[in-house]
Amino acid sequence: MVDAATDGAIGHAGVALAFAFVIVAMIYSVGHLSGAHLNPAVTLGFWSVKRFPAGEILPYVVAQCVGATLASLALLAILGDVGSMGATVPSISTSRAVGLEWLLSFALMFVIMAVATDERVTSGFAAIAVGLTVGFCAMMGGPLTGASMNPARSLGPALVGQVWTAHWIYWVAPITAAVIAARLYDWLRPVRPHGDSGITGVEGPVS
Repeated sequence: MVDAATDGAIGHAGVALAFAFVIVAMIYSVGHLSGAHLNPAVTLGFWSVKRFPAGEILPYVVAQCVGATLASLALLAILGDVGSMGATVPSISTSRAVGLEWLLSFALMFVIMAVATDERVTSGFAAIAVGLTVGFCAMMGGPLTGASMNPARSLGPALVGQVWTAHWIYWVAPITAAVIAARLYDWLRPVRPHGDSGITGVEGPVS
C-alpha cells in the first residue's frame, strides 16, 4: 500500500521485514497481558489442544477481526484507497494457493507451539522465533498468496476494500493447518507441560 500511495521503495523484502518486526514488538508488548493472540487460527489451534478456554474464543476472535478492520480503516484514512487496501489475493491457482497458505500456517503454528508451550525451550525468545517465522513466510509466499496465515489479517482489508477474491482460502487453510500443527506438536512431545495458554507460555486455566 505504501508503494502504491507514495512510489516508495519498500519492496517485497521490506514488507516481510515489517511483518516480522511488528510481530516481535507486539508479542513483547502485550504477550504478558493477553498471550498476544493476534490470529484467530492460532487461538483455535491452542483451543484444539486444550490450551485455551473455549469460553474466550469468541471474544478473542471478535477482537482480532475488529482490530484488523480498524487498522485497515486507519490505512484508508492515511494512504487512501490504494493497493487494494492490502487485500490478500492469490496470484496462483486456487488449489495451489490453498496448499501454500496451509503449509505456511502449519509452519507458523508449529513454531508457536514449540516456543510458547514447551518448557524445554529457552525462555525469552518466543517473540523472535515467531517474528522470524512470519517474516520468512512473508518473504517466500507474499508474492503468491499474500502469505496471510491469519484470517483476521485478510478480513480487515477485504471488508474495507471490498476485495473478496478467493477470500475463503484465508480462513480454511490457516485454521485447519493451525489445528493440525498444534495436535502434531502435542503428539510429538513426550511429556506435556501444565496448561500454557498464550504466546508467552504464561500458565492459565484451559477448557
